[in-house]
Amino acid sequence: MLNLDFSFFSWQVVSGYIVKGFIFSIELTLIAMVGGILLGTLLALMRLSSRRWLNLPAAGYVNTMRSVPLVMVILWFFLLIPLVIGRPLGAEISAIITFTIFEAAYYSEIMRAGIQSIPRGQVGAGYALGMTYAQTMRLVVLPQAFRNMLPVLLTQTIILFQDTSLVYAIGAYDLLKGFEIAGKNFNRPVETYLVAAVLYFAICFSLSMLVKRLQQRIAIIR
Repeated sequence: MLNLDFSFFSWQVVSGYIVKGFIFSIELTLIAMVGGILLGTLLALMRLSSRRWLNLPAAGYVNTMRSVPLVMVILWFFLLIPLVIGRPLGAEISAIITFTIFEAAYYSEIMRAGIQSIPRGQVGAGYALGMTYAQTMRLVVLPQAFRNMLPVLLTQTIILFQDTSLVYAIGAYDLLKGFEIAGKNFNRPVETYLVAAVLYFAICFSLSMLVKRLQQRIAIIR
C-alpha cells in the first residue's frame, strides 16, 4: 500500500501553486472556445460554399488539424514559429494561438452539421424576403444552428478544458503544472497527481451534467 499523506495540502499550497494554474487553464479554455467557434463558423461556411477556391482550402485545413495530435501542433507552433518571426512568443501566447486554431477544426465540423440541420426552405424564405446570402446566414440560419449545436459545442469545450493539460509540453503554467510543482516541492507527487485527477473529474463531470440538463431543456423547447 502507498503511504499517502495529504496533510501538506493547505490554503497556502492552493493559493501559492494551484490558483495561478487554474486561472490560466480557464482563460485558455474560454479564449480558445470563443476564437475557435468564430474561426470554425467561418471554416464551416467556406466548406459549404460551392466555390472550390473556398471549399478546398477549408477542407484541407480541417482534415489536417483533425489528423494530427494536439501535442504535436503545440510543439510545432512553439518551436517553429519563433524561427519564422525571429522572436519567441512565450509559452502562454503560443498555447492560446495553438488551441484556437486547432479547436477551430472541431468546432467547424460541429457548426457545419448544425447549419446543414436547418431546412433548406428557410434559406429560400430568406431569399424570398430579399435577403442576401450573408444576411440569411446571419439572421436566419446561424442563430438556429447555434441553438441546435449548443450542447455539442459545450461538450467540445469540456474536452478542450481537459486538453489544456497538454501545455505542460512547452512549460506553460496551467492547472496540472501547478499540481506538479507542488508535488515536487513537498516531495509528494503521487498525492498531488491524485488530487489533480479528482479535481479534473469533478469539474468535467459537473459541467457534463449541466450540458445534459441544457440538452433536455432545448429538447423540450423543440
